[in-house]
Amino acid sequence: MYCTLLIQNCGQLLTMGSVGPGPLRGAQLSNWEVLEDAFLACQDGVIVSVGPMSELPAGFIGPETQVIDAAGRVVMPGLVECHTHLVFAGNRAHEFQRKLRGESYLDILASGGGILSTVRATRAAAEEELLANALYHLEGFRRYGITTLEAKSGYGLDRETELRLVRVAREAGRQQTVRVVPTFLGAHVVPPEFKGRPADYLNFLAEEVLPELQGEAEFVDIFCEEGAFSVADSRRYLEKAQALGFGLKIHAEQLHDLGGSAMAAELGAVSVDHCDYLSAADAARVAAQELTVAVLLPLVPLFLRQQQYAPGRQLIEQGVPVALSTDFNPGSCPSKNLWLAQSVACLNMGFTPREALAAVTINAAWAINRQHDCGSLEPGKRADVLVLDVRSYEELPYWLGENPVRQVIIGGQVQPA
Repeated sequence: MYCTLLIQNCGQLLTMGSVGPGPLRGAQLSNWEVLEDAFLACQDGVIVSVGPMSELPAGFIGPETQVIDAAGRVVMPGLVECHTHLVFAGNRAHEFQRKLRGESYLDILASGGGILSTVRATRAAAEEELLANALYHLEGFRRYGITTLEAKSGYGLDRETELRLVRVAREAGRQQTVRVVPTFLGAHVVPPEFKGRPADYLNFLAEEVLPELQGEAEFVDIFCEEGAFSVADSRRYLEKAQALGFGLKIHAEQLHDLGGSAMAAELGAVSVDHCDYLSAADAARVAAQELTVAVLLPLVPLFLRQQQYAPGRQLIEQGVPVALSTDFNPGSCPSKNLWLAQSVACLNMGFTPREALAAVTINAAWAINRQHDCGSLEPGKRADVLVLDVRSYEELPYWLGENPVRQVIIGGQVQPA
């Protein structure tokens, strides 16, 4: 059988192959297989075989086979970006100056800035502008080797705009090759129209907006934090979303230890995100829920100049499955560089290079329920593959901030440089 795409002479083929029925945890994060001097064969966009070059079947190469010579370079799965706020208008460069003068994230939010300033710009933007912005950012993500990306709404905070943001995310996914997984984050903060009435706003979302998103958004998310939504209100809202068939996510323990992560994990959330202030006791409660992934976002405290990073080493040692993401957004992380996020996770969260790589591939896929067809290089999975300009995976977090991507393959198709 001829294959349609063959990548040969891979110096290191990072398989990230599954070693159990759930996301990688503990020692598993480091124990995935590296094949030396290897090949990867694809047929019609699907991986059909991986192995050492010495076992490459002669019949794999036919007249129509596209052959890529990795020439001893690292080859790995496409990156999975499991927490982004992709669709918005404007930027908050002016607020960056305020941060540099010492104002906190919550101070800026309380003054009508932060999320609310992006809400004003996003509500005023035409759908065509939002789509153009999303496509521009997706192109940037692709160049960094992201092949699947979660996109949250959350900068509308009203029915019309929030539905538009989900619609734009889906359309952006259709118009280019990076796969987009939409998440509804209408419960980002309380909008001006509901000021002082968070429970009323959540009831409005549950009754007026969520029913229209069935089949459009896969997950429902909420920001459980001081200045946003309480644990009790978040629980009631997530339970309503779950009853409508949505998967659950939560922003929690970013700035304070409120208990939102443990609550969402008990409800079966696919991920609990941020976790900077997650306690050891609540981490144990998250670890007990076998399929809940803690998504850590190291570029956020870096950009906000905060000293508190998520306790990555502790979470790994407690058996919590962990993933890494940029949290790309206009306020607390205007960066698409998931390679930099890995470096910062190694420097400030206690990750090893192997753990960081698992956290941006197979575990990130688990965090958006895409583990069945991406995140690892295994027969039967979609052929999302990166050829990198390094000879060893150990170099990846070492070259601080650099983009090592030489070639991106999505669904078996080599992408333009």
